[in-house]
Amino acid sequence: MSTTTVLPQGSPDIEPSIQRSSNRRGEQVIHGVLRLCAWLSIAITVGIVISLLIPALSFFQDVSVWEFLTGTRWAPQFANPSFGVLPLVTATLWTTGIALAVAVPCGLGVAIYLAEYARPRARKILKPILELLAGIPTVVFGFFALSFVAPTILKGWLNLEVGTFSILAAGLVMGVMIIPTVASLSEDAMTAVPQALRQGSSALGANRMQTSLRVVFPAALSGIVAAIVLGISRAIGETMIVAIAAGARPQMVTDPTMEGATMTGFIARMALGDARVGSLEYNTLFAVGLLLFVMTLVVNAVSIQLVRRFRQEY
Repeated sequence: MSTTTVLPQGSPDIEPSIQRSSNRRGEQVIHGVLRLCAWLSIAITVGIVISLLIPALSFFQDVSVWEFLTGTRWAPQFANPSFGVLPLVTATLWTTGIALAVAVPCGLGVAIYLAEYARPRARKILKPILELLAGIPTVVFGFFALSFVAPTILKGWLNLEVGTFSILAAGLVMGVMIIPTVASLSEDAMTAVPQALRQGSSALGANRMQTSLRVVFPAALSGIVAAIVLGISRAIGETMIVAIAAGARPQMVTDPTMEGATMTGFIARMALGDARVGSLEYNTLFAVGLLLFVMTLVVNAVSIQLVRRFRQEY
């Protein structure tokens, strides 16, 4: 004769099953929220593309794509308008290149120091200070470039022939702004490298610098590439620094000491101008914005391929 044992309420055999069921429901809720966020980000991206594409297509009905991409004169609001975007592109590339020339070596140097040389106490103090630099409003950087870097450093200390506005001043200050981004992400990538690799390198007789440059740096290369690409994207899309310090004259920039109008600087000024909504002059905003979006998309696509190529899993 079989007997059935009835467990009392609150029995240890029942409580774990109730807890597992509760955890499973919580995981389902979190999974749903994360999926919603993923789809929301996709929807926002599609909305941005559509908002840029429709006015840009209207613009390209009146201006050929070839003229837009290869023209060397940008004067959309003149009596004899011209829509060659190359002056804006050259100024953007100059400021981005100068910014990277400052941010990449300085940022990687800071990252190597924090990851490999700094004591825990120094790292705990220096890293928050470094990241605090990233929180300074870009308009402050712009006025710093306009009021100090151009007249005092470039013209006064270095005796360079620069005017009130210059691509060089804007690019240098933009590079300082990007240093925390490159340094912080690169330092995180280097810190994630297993300690066993460092110990193995030391056991083979390598000093700390050799270990940092020949072992840790290559092992963290995918994260470092991602940090640099993020810095490039931020430099290309920066607005206030170039709008304040680089100038507003759209010309083919062949020298960094020249004044020049960048793509984002033009968008910022044109959006506050007197162009009638829906006019050809107004639609230049969206044509330039679409080109900027495509440039950033290409940079990120290349970065994804580089990260996949150099990624190492431990």
